[in-house]
Amino acid sequence: MFGSREGKEQLGPAKRVESSKPPGMLSRRRAITVLGAVIGLPLLPSADQSKTATRLHRWRGTALGSPSYILLHHPDCGAAERVIAQCVAEIERLEKEFSLYRGDSEIARLNLHGRLVAPSHDLLTLLSECQRFSELSGGAFDVTVQPLWNVYAAHFFGSERPSPQGPEPRAIGQALALVDWQGVDVTCRRIAMAQPGMGLTLNGIAQGYLTDRIVDILRANGCNRVLADMGRSEIRLVGHRPDGQAWQIGLADPLSPARVAVTLDLADRCISTSGGYGTKFEATGRHHHLFDTTTGTSARHYIAVSVVAASTMVADALSTSLYVTPPERAGRLLAAFPDAAVLVTRPDGSRHELSKGGKF
Repeated sequence: MFGSREGKEQLGPAKRVESSKPPGMLSRRRAITVLGAVIGLPLLPSADQSKTATRLHRWRGTALGSPSYILLHHPDCGAAERVIAQCVAEIERLEKEFSLYRGDSEIARLNLHGRLVAPSHDLLTLLSECQRFSELSGGAFDVTVQPLWNVYAAHFFGSERPSPQGPEPRAIGQALALVDWQGVDVTCRRIAMAQPGMGLTLNGIAQGYLTDRIVDILRANGCNRVLADMGRSEIRLVGHRPDGQAWQIGLADPLSPARVAVTLDLADRCISTSGGYGTKFEATGRHHHLFDTTTGTSARHYIAVSVVAASTMVADALSTSLYVTPPERAGRLLAAFPDAAVLVTRPDGSRHELSKGGKF
């Protein structure tokens, strides 16, 4: 990246339908875990379950290709079911705009034809935010990296014995010639790309945007204790757990993803983690889905970046942006979000807090 990222919908050719999977689909690991909660069990002390367990409502499904779930505390079962139905309808609506696996989605049609007339408000809003992050990151965050992902996917999934060195430099160079966030013209009437063969992906931001939209619906319907997990690496928390305690969140250790390395108690905040370890093209992790747009290779400044912020979209896009932005150029990006807390993990496993928020 940006490319795809852990916890995100994996990217394939624009003509793919939602149910399609590219050969050798990248495996994905969960970067964030909800501790002290099992999705199938109440989040309440056993003594209180008989009185209040029916008030904890759960939904599990898929959003933009990732396993997702919602936990909400509501006194009325019927009302809870109705608001969850609204959330599911919103997921379906946004997938028709953002999903690269739906041939009828806006972004799939844009990638196929190079232009899109009368784009939706959501797509325009999201591309505007993408341009802001691209400018702040000096172009490190770039929605036009789809050609790079296609080259790596073709190399590692297109033959039985791909070279571990990765794609040929010439192929990478050809893809890089199509990567340019400034080559996307966005107006309220149309979106157009400057060169044939360019392609967009919203994988570094769309999951966060969708999560915020779901929470807007829940809060508008009076839900004030909510956990919305619309992927494997973005979570938004509204209020506290039903037992009155803060939500306990665990961050995976990038060097041993099955182990929780950092534990946080959060309420009314959002958290996102970007990590190349979560979605690798090959076993070593040398080639992963978060691309350095200056070289066309996988970014290696960090092995994980976690962000706590007030908006899931900001946490999502900022964690992606910081992962691929050279550390010496990250100051402007960090200054634009002074309330965000940022924890980075270096390749040697050491952790460092970049912000002054004191959340980690």
